[in-house]
Parts: sequence; structure tokens; C-alpha cells
Amino acid sequence: MEEISKLLPDLDKIGENFTFLKSLLSSGVSLGSEVKGAGLHLLLETSGDPPLKATDSSAAASQDASDRQYKKGLLGELILIQQQIQRHEEEVRRAAAANSARPPPPEPAPSPPPNPSPLQQKRKSSDKEKVDQLQEELLRTQLKYQRMLERLEKENKELRKVVLQKDDKGIHQRKVKKSLIDLYSEVLDILSDYDANYNTQDHLPRVVVVGDQSAGKTSVLEMIAQARIFPRGSGEMMTRSPVKVTLSEGPHHVAIFKDSGREFDLTKEEDLSALRHEIELRMRKSVKEGQTVSSETISLSVKGPGIQRMVLVDLPGVISTVTTGMASDTKETIFSISKAYMQNPNAIILCIQDGSVDAERSIVTDLVSQMDPQGKRTIFVLTKVDLAEKNLASPSRIQQIVEGKLFPMKALGYFAVVTGKGSTGESIESIKDYEEDFFQSSRLLRDGMLKAHQVTTKNLSLAVSDCFWKMVRESVEQQADVFKASRFNLETEWKNNYPRLRELDRNELYEKAKNEILDEVISLSQVTPQHWEAILQKKLWERVSTHVIENIYLPAAQTMDSGTFNTTVDIKLKQWTDKQLPHKALEVAWETLQEEFARFMAEYKGKDQDDIFDKLKEAVKDESIKRHKWNERAMDSLRVIQHNALEDRSITDKPQWDAAIQFMEETLQSRLKDTESVIRDMVGPDWKERASPSFLGGPHIHIRNETKNELDRLLKLHDDHTAYLANDEVTTVRKNLEGRGVEVDPVLIKDTWHQLYRRHFLQKALAHCNLCKRGFYYYQRHFVDSELECNDVVLFWRIQRMLVITANTLRQQLTNNEVRRMEKNVKEVLEDFGEDTEKKTQLITGRRVQLAEDLKKVREIQEKLEAFIEALHKEK
Repeated sequence: MEEISKLLPDLDKIGENFTFLKSLLSSGVSLGSEVKGAGLHLLLETSGDPPLKATDSSAAASQDASDRQYKKGLLGELILIQQQIQRHEEEVRRAAAANSARPPPPEPAPSPPPNPSPLQQKRKSSDKEKVDQLQEELLRTQLKYQRMLERLEKENKELRKVVLQKDDKGIHQRKVKKSLIDLYSEVLDILSDYDANYNTQDHLPRVVVVGDQSAGKTSVLEMIAQARIFPRGSGEMMTRSPVKVTLSEGPHHVAIFKDSGREFDLTKEEDLSALRHEIELRMRKSVKEGQTVSSETISLSVKGPGIQRMVLVDLPGVISTVTTGMASDTKETIFSISKAYMQNPNAIILCIQDGSVDAERSIVTDLVSQMDPQGKRTIFVLTKVDLAEKNLASPSRIQQIVEGKLFPMKALGYFAVVTGKGSTGESIESIKDYEEDFFQSSRLLRDGMLKAHQVTTKNLSLAVSDCFWKMVRESVEQQADVFKASRFNLETEWKNNYPRLRELDRNELYEKAKNEILDEVISLSQVTPQHWEAILQKKLWERVSTHVIENIYLPAAQTMDSGTFNTTVDIKLKQWTDKQLPHKALEVAWETLQEEFARFMAEYKGKDQDDIFDKLKEAVKDESIKRHKWNERAMDSLRVIQHNALEDRSITDKPQWDAAIQFMEETLQSRLKDTESVIRDMVGPDWKERASPSFLGGPHIHIRNETKNELDRLLKLHDDHTAYLANDEVTTVRKNLEGRGVEVDPVLIKDTWHQLYRRHFLQKALAHCNLCKRGFYYYQRHFVDSELECNDVVLFWRIQRMLVITANTLRQQLTNNEVRRMEKNVKEVLEDFGEDTEKKTQLITGRRVQLAEDLKKVREIQEKLEAFIEALHKEK
């Protein structure tokens, strides 16, 4: 271990150092130092040829004193193999150069050319054999080197898994590398929900995966994530919305959604199937009706041993034609989504191209070249190379693609991969084995058309991860400064516009409004019984008074004797109770509850009420009332109570009698006032107003007034006239008016008579009511030996008592049941609204809310960015 430790300063280009390994073995199983990966990573270089190349550690081998130490153990063997590769490559280059530099033979004479000498033939044969031999030896050495790398990576992966598992169990609490990428992913999640204002844009790096439909994007992602996590389809569009995948290292191979606590075990097929189904459901849910794709991002984290840390966004595949079943704007929508992600100047574009189809059919390469014309942040990936080698007549075409000479686009690096044989049931391990076997036997590598570092998804994953972190380190601090400036702008606007208000976002404002509404609802239970009963009694009488007067009292009072009066009243009261009265009473109680609820909310509004809550409170009130249903059993019990109250005729004392007299008097006076108003409207003003110079009369006023005067004379002659005019009486009135030169219609006579008789009757009833004030003594004797009969007073007492008992019953139902049920409804509505983001956005609006929302988001982004930058510096 001490000998290995001497190599550490020179191993930065072939991987991360072995410090953890040294400390692990030298101090038992102590985990005190930061775990460093010992895998040999490909480094992304900004210059050099090719732009993305395998790491070169031969500089360290130039020291003679260290060569002997390198040869000890696995690491030394790895270094020696790499030196052999370099020597073989140099010899191949020299041999090829010498062969091309040899001067051509002299111009042949016109005569037949002489046969070449045996010496020249032997020399050419020797040179060709030497080049072939060197090529084969180089290929064997490269493959040996690759196997050694894999062996070292495997051992390192197992060691890291042990360490991470111990840490995962809480043996030693510390931040491991996965926390860094998770922290960065959280920043991206917040930014995806942030509506950029103040020219603040999300320019943080992420790897954007684009490609033509069915080019193999999803398969490449699954190889990098080391699990078949995406829904599969045979040629149809499966990726319907962007999927952000955060890859990180962990002791267990698991996946979890950002907004879910469920952990999917990627080593179990049932969990993989459930994960694919969940992704598909989320995609379909995000797509609005009438659309095919959505811009809403699904966030997923995948962790596992040996997974490279990075953030990738898988986008819907670019299409050339809109097929049946797709929305007409699908093609344009996909282009728009892709451009939105690729135009980020720090986004790394992973351009996926299907190697099995003609290059000319590619759409995505033109799109990528528009977004990144210099190719400074594009990595090109050629998929299905096995099919390409098999089907293409000229394998050199593949070489042209991977060298960047065929497509009109530039890239940092070019990779060729194989992602299986096309079967959906293939496992990741079987695909890896197939890919390695293919490239080991492929003439593309054997003939030098492809370099070893340009093939396999493993090398691709290493290169993309290095590129991602390089871009992150170069841009993250600048982005943090941008959000710091945005935060200053927002805070300044808030101080100038809302200096005395707290910065409450929409959720905080909703919670405040929720508490106020609940306080207002609770205040309903503090309403006194007297207040409830007074309101209920008043409103119920307003609702039923017309029916009582017009349909019960007046028809009964126009009968000739008390027996007929009481019989008529009893029948009509029974019919009323059976059919209408309970229903009317419950309507009144329900309306009273609503009005009291609204009144308390309005009264609360005067106490430092925030107008920003008005729409929300109104919506909560309306929805709560809409959901409230009165207890149906209450109607049956109320009907019995009202029927019993109306059957009782026993007035027990003088105060009750006086109260009934007062009730009857007030009711009749109110009706008389209404009737006189109707008569006034019908026949015009009295003689004093008509004599005024400002009065403008007309012939119809004269006719109506003459009709009224004639009918008044009839009533004076017949004080006990019935409610209806006989036909001969109508004819007499009409002829009398015609004798005075007034032409009148019989209908007008009857209408005028109805109102005049009503006034006459009410005036007589009020006079009778005044006489009955002294009639309680006669009532107790059942009006025996008395000409005074006050059955109408008894009727009004029965009505009044029914109102009191009904109000008391409804009040009990309100306070014991309905108020609590209303409180429950309000709570349910508030809970439902609280879970509905769209509803809250609709009901709590305004610049103040939006400013607080933006300020909260920008602060959160800045704080997380600063925490991420601090962790990033520590990792360095």
C-alpha cells in the first residue's frame, strides 16, 4: 500500500485516487477519510485530437526509478500494458509512414515491363506483414488493457459498495458524493417550477438527450442507469414528456420519484415493471386533452453501485411526420420543447443517431447544429452499430460518421454503442456482454476505423459524466451571482411597495385565510338561542304570512258563523301542515344559517381583514353551502310538532291573549297599508293631489276614480256584502257609470272591487280586533251568552304559537347538528382547496402574491446553489 501511495500524484488522469483504499487497509475497517472512487475515468479535454479520448498515464512511466515499482501488482501491470499500446501505435505509425514515403518506381518503358525482382517482392511482403502484425498486436493489447480496466473497476465497485452500505446503516455519518448530485438535482427541480422574471434564466448545466424517434435514446439512458426503467413500445412514441433522471452512486440499486416516498428496487423485475408503469401513467397524466406530448417534467432519481453522477433529461423523440392519433401540432411541440432545453448555453447535448438507417434521414442533427453550431457542448452517439456494420456495404461510412465528417454538425466527441439485439426482455448484463463481444470481434476496431475509447456505453457514460461536472464547475458560480442579483431586485420591490407586510407566499396566505375562516365558522356556535329564535320566527312569518292571510284567514273569516270558520281553519291548517309548512320552515332555517355565516364573515372583515382573501372566502362559503344537506329526518319530526302546535286552541292567560291581539293587529295593519297602496296605484291620487297644478292626469285615471267612487257607494249601502260582486251588480255599476258618460270594462270593475272590498274587510277586522282586546273573559267562558266571538284572535294565537315552537325546534337542530355539520363542510372544502394548486392560484392572486412567491423561490435557489458550491469546493 505504501508503494501504491507513491503513485497517487500521477494517477489523476486515469481516475480518482486510492486514498480510501490505503486508509481502509491500513486501519482495519476505519472509514474516517472521504471515499474516493478508484475507477479509471475518461477525462474530457477541451483541446487535443480527438476531443474526447481515453486517459493517458504514460507520462508517469517515464521515470526509470518508478518503472520497477509499477510492475508490481495489478496497477503496475496496467501501466505496462498502456506503455505497450503506445509503443505499438508508434510502430504502426512509423511503418505506415515509411511505406507511404518510399519513392515510386521509375516510368516504365513502352516495352513490356520487366518482372519485379525477388528482393522487391520480399520487401513489400515483409512491410505488409509487419503492419498487419503490429495492427493485430495493438488490438490484442488494447483488449487486454480493457479487461484489466474492467477488473480493476469491478474490484473498486465492490469495495465502494461495502463502504456505502456501512455508511448507509449509520456506522459513520458523513456526506458522500451522492449528496452533491442530489443537492444539485434539487436546485434543478426548483428551477423547473420557477417562472423566470427579472431576466433571470435557468442556465445551469444538465445533459439533454435528443434524437430521432426510435433512435435508441431510451436504451442508451437505460445502459447508463444500468436498469430497464422506461416504458417500451414497438415503433410508437413512448416518451411523451421530459424525464429528468438524477444518477448517483449508492449501496443499493433503487429509483425514487421526487414527489413520492416509494423506493423501487431495480434488482427485482416486479419493481421494474411497476416503475415503468408509473412513468407511463405520469406521462399520460401530464398530457392535456387534445395533445400528444407535454412540457411538464417528470423527476426521477436512480442510485446504485458504480453509477456515474450526472443529471440527464430524456426528451420526446423528434419526428418528421404526424401520424394518425397524434395532435396536429405534435411535431412543432417536440421541436419547441427540445429547443427550450438545448438553447441553455451550459446544457450538454447528447445527440443520439440511429446507425442502422441512412444518415440522410436524420432530423435531429440539423436541429442540434442550429443550437450548437460550433459543437462546443455536443456529444454525438451512434447507436445500433452492430446492425450498421452488418447492413452497410461500406463500413468506412461508419468511420466517417464517428470522425464527424458525414453530418453537417460538430461535436466534442463521437461514440459508437450497441444497446442490445432489439428484444424488450434483454437484461442490462446481457446487453453489456453482447456489446463487449461485438466490439472485440468487430472489424471496425480491428481495422482501426474506431478507437477503443470511442466504443461501449461504459466509456460514453464516463465521458458524459466528466463533461457534465466540468461544465458545472465552470458555470455554477456565475449562475449563483445571477440569482443573487435577482433576489436583490425582488427584495427592493417588496420594500418599496409592501413595507409593513410580511413576505407570505400563496401557501402561507392560504393557511392564514384558512385559520380566519375556521374562526368565523366557530363563531356560529356562539350565537345565543334568543338570537337564533328571533331571526327564525321573523323570517318564517315573512315566508308564510301571505299564505296564512290569503288562503286561510280571509276565506274562513268571510263565512257567516263561528262553526264554519273553525271548520274551514282546521281543514286548511291540516292541509298546509301536511304539504308545505315543514318544507318552508327548513328552507328558512337553511337560509338563516347561510346568512348568519355570511354575516360573521363580513363582520370579521372589518377587523384588519386582508382584501386578498375575499375571493377565497366567497368560494369557500359558496362551496360549503352547496355541499350542505339538511337532515331529511328533521322534516318528519317537524311536521308532527307543527301539527300539534296548530291543533291547540287553549290560551292559558291574559298576556298570551294580548300577545295574540297585538300580533293580529300588526298583521292586519300591514296588509291594510299594502292594500291602500295598491288602490292608490290603481285609481290615482286623492282629490287634494289631483288639485295640485303639477298633477298630470289622463282619461284612464278619471275612469278608474269614477269606478272606485261608485263601488264605495255600494259598500256603504251593503256593509256586510260578500267578497264577490254578482253579475247583475256589475251590470248596474256599469250602467250607472255610463249614465255619467264613463265607459268602463267589467274586468276593471271586478279588479277595483276586489281591492276595495279587501280594504273594507281589513278595516272591519281591525275594529273587531280592538273589541276583542277585552274579550279574554268571554273566551274563557267559550263566548257563552255573549255576542262577541273572537275566533280570529284564537287563529292568530295558534299561528303565533306554531311560529314560536317551530323556531325553537329549528334552533335546536341548528345548534345541535347543522352548525357542526357546516363547520365540517367548511373544513373539508378548505382541505380540498388546499390540495388543489390550481384552485389556490385562481383564488389568491395579485402582484403581491406573485412577488412573494418569486422572492421565496429565488432565495431557495440561491441558498441551495451556495450550499452546492460549498460542497463542490470541499470535494475538490
